[in-house]
Order: sequence, then C-alpha cells, then structure tokens
Amino acid sequence: MKITNIKASVHRFNITLPLLNKPLKDRKIVFCEVETDEGILGWGMTGHFLPFAISTVLENDILAIVKGMDPRDIEAIHDIIWWKLNPRCLSGVVSHALSALDIALWDIQGKKSSQSIAQLMGGHSDWAETYITFGFPEYDRDQLVESAKNWVADGHKALKMVVAVDKGGWREDAKRVHLVRDAIGDDIDLMLDANYMFSPDQARQLCRAVEDCYLTWFEEPLYQNDARALADLRRHTNIPISAGQMEGHRWRLRELVEHQAVDILQPNCCYVGGYTEVRKAAHLAQAYNLRIANGGGWPIFNMHTMAGLMNGWLTEFHVEMWELGKLLFKGTPGPLGNRVQIPDVAGLGFEPDQEVLRDSSIIQ
Repeated sequence: MKITNIKASVHRFNITLPLLNKPLKDRKIVFCEVETDEGILGWGMTGHFLPFAISTVLENDILAIVKGMDPRDIEAIHDIIWWKLNPRCLSGVVSHALSALDIALWDIQGKKSSQSIAQLMGGHSDWAETYITFGFPEYDRDQLVESAKNWVADGHKALKMVVAVDKGGWREDAKRVHLVRDAIGDDIDLMLDANYMFSPDQARQLCRAVEDCYLTWFEEPLYQNDARALADLRRHTNIPISAGQMEGHRWRLRELVEHQAVDILQPNCCYVGGYTEVRKAAHLAQAYNLRIANGGGWPIFNMHTMAGLMNGWLTEFHVEMWELGKLLFKGTPGPLGNRVQIPDVAGLGFEPDQEVLRDSSIIQ
C-alpha cells in the first residue's frame, strides 16, 4: 500500500455555548485527507493556529517527501519529516501538520487491519473516562453556576472551568471557583484551566485561595508552560498540576516530566505529533508513574489514546469542540455515564460529513 495524495483544507465554524444566545466561538480547523493506491482513505485534523500555513505544509512540503511511502511505516514517515522539515525540533506549524497526517495514517492502518485506533495504541480498554469543560469566561457568575448545575443534573461527575478571566484577576477567579464548588458539592471532580495566562505569583495566590475546594488538577497555570516555574508552583500547593496539550513533541513534554513540573501529563494527538508522538509521551509518563489525561479538547480523537494505553485517564469533552466534532463527523460517540465507548468500527470509528466540510471551507 502506498500514499498517493494528501489533501488539506481550512474550515471555519461559529459555535454557540449553552446559556448564551449568540455565537461567540470563531473556530478554524485544518482537515487532512490521505489517499492510498488501495482506495483506503484516512482522515486527520488539527487546530486553529496558522491554519493556512499548516494546510500548505501538508499539501506541498509533506506530500513531496512521503508520496509513495507505505502509510503503515509510521516511524519511517516521522523520521523523514523530522529530518527534512524540522531538524531543529521546533513546535508549531510542522508539528501541527504532522499531527493531522499521523492521525490519518493511524486511521488507514486501523481500516486495513480491521482494528480501532485504541486497539492499535495498546488495547487497554474499549472505553475511557470523561469530563466536561463547561465553565467559560464569557459566563457571568450566575451563568457559570447554572451551567455547572445543569451538567451535574445530566449525570456528569467531572467538570472543568476556565480561570484567568481578566475581570477582577485571581480574586474574581477564586470567587467563581468557590461558587461552583458550593453549587455542585464535594462529590464532583472539579478542575481549573488557566490556558498559560498567569504569572507565578498570580497562580500561587489563586492556589492559596482555592486549596479548600478539593480540586482534581490545575491545568497549564503559567506563562509558556515554564517547566522550572511549574515545578516551583507544584512544590508550594497541594493542588495537582497538569500541562502539555500543545507542546509540539516528546522533548518538550520530557521537560515537564524531568523537572517534576506536573502530576498529570496532557499530550493531545491533534497538536503534539499525532498518536505516534502521544504514545511515546505516554510511555515516558508510565516510567515516572504519571497518568496522562486529555487537555486541549477534540475528544473523538483523544479517546483512543486514553482507552488504548494503561496510564490513560480522562478524555475532555470540551463543549465547544464536542459540538464541532458532531458537526464535522458522522457517528461520533458522546459521554454516557462518565465514560465514552470506543466505536466497534475500524480506524477512528467515524467518517466526515462531506457536505459540512464543503459548506465550511474557506480559502485564503
């Protein structure tokens, strides 16, 4: 079997969050299709940073060096892409493009072997635990509490909210966290995500203010995921620290592990080099007795990692990206009873909606 073509396209979607009346999320994604001489197609996807640069790299630079290769020779494909396009191990455009390609290659391999990607990743389980990212900065305090209560009423037992909301600084965040904890009770897991936005002193102040809220983790609290500063914060709080969703490759993730900067490592297959790179990061984490969890959304892809590997833990059903996945693909599973079932279908387990792809496509 040989790779014959790679097609990449950029798409735009507006997503309306629950409790809000107008679309607020302008989300761009890059969709990747890999063709083979046996007629098996693989699908991949990556996120919204510099999408036209990513699509150009896929269709021009990457296709030129992998055309004619066997899509199952994934290590050989990664090797040639690293040496030809990214010998200095930069993250960003190349690692995002490689992520979309790699997901498609694993999809092809699964379809060829009649196995799910979770089975190919290791086959630890055919399901993964889940959590809901519900608490967005667009919500005022009342909406935040109402949203949390609604998700708990729907049977979900793990929730994540965004902090570093700008208005009021860490003190406002602390008030919002306490309001949510009071509303949902102590039996629900609650996580925080700062999306890199705090300085070390701000993060430490917030940690002090919410340490009585029994938090499951504090995700990416500091500027640039500074491993040294994360390790220092971790030593000064009893809140578990998590990070790693967009680090680009295993060497950046290794920094977090070796600096003892995280309690939970969070490689996301849509950003860090696909399933191939995530599996390497997960094995590294295993050697240090660390679990991995999905941060950065895109649950329908990352569920395979969490189910397939023995240290895989929670899959993030980020409301925005969950809804987008349901728009883009047919047959995507959702969380039920705080777990998501891996489809009993080869490869990814779902297929793209070509009409939606056509209608959402944008050209630079």
